[in-house]
Amino acid sequence: MRILITGHEGFIGKNVKSHLLSLGHEVVGWEWESDTLLNLENYDWCIHLGAISSTTYSDVEQIMKQNLDFSIHLLKLCQFFGTNFQYASSASVYGPTTHFKEEGPLLPQSPYAWSKYLFDRYVNLHMDDFEIIVQGFRYFNVYGEGENHKGDQASPISKFTKEAKENGEFNLFINSENYLRDFVCVRDVALLHQKMLDTDVSGIWNVGTGSPKSFATVADCIAKKYDAKINIVPMPENLKGQYQEYTCANLEKLNSIVDMSWTSVEDYINEPR
Repeated sequence: MRILITGHEGFIGKNVKSHLLSLGHEVVGWEWESDTLLNLENYDWCIHLGAISSTTYSDVEQIMKQNLDFSIHLLKLCQFFGTNFQYASSASVYGPTTHFKEEGPLLPQSPYAWSKYLFDRYVNLHMDDFEIIVQGFRYFNVYGEGENHKGDQASPISKFTKEAKENGEFNLFINSENYLRDFVCVRDVALLHQKMLDTDVSGIWNVGTGSPKSFATVADCIAKKYDAKINIVPMPENLKGQYQEYTCANLEKLNSIVDMSWTSVEDYINEPR
């Protein structure tokens, strides 16, 4: 297949691109800063992964321009050229809800989450009008190889591991045993994208393991592997109010389409590296 990936230099984009190239697909990358015009003629798929991904980024106009307006423009281009479309949504659209069902109510809490919610809403409103396959993936907490450039936005698995190896200690927010996340390995995300390319179905699906782990569990596992000290610290003020206490992907809808075997956090942490 001939595939264009936006955001191919990002964390998930690099992993998806590398996986598809390893299978012999022709993959072309595109970034927001590129001065190359988008021409989707003769592409089988566009995988749209480019976005401002920081949940604490505060320039609402820029987020809506880049995450929402451009996504709508790109989808319309795909429709014009007959190019099938995959895109990255986010579990942040669920906010403080606890149902995590694709058709359930959504409560986005940040500009980033709102941009993802509004594009999901656009897709759902126009789903019956599309003449192409349109697939949206609500990523839960993606972690894995290639997060080094993300800084504070990196997953706790990567941040804790880096600090444990370099400093012999790392910080953990107070009450972290009460914060549970559905952590999903980026290798599994790349595999899912590939598998879904071969399905003739449109929709929006959760992408997670369905088995949440607490931040404290993750920290204990990493501390044990690297013999590191855990420092308990207060949560920063800028994270309060938008910090989800619990995420867990409801996979009923995805499981009806594709068969996946998800990597556990513990197995990933304890891999030799």
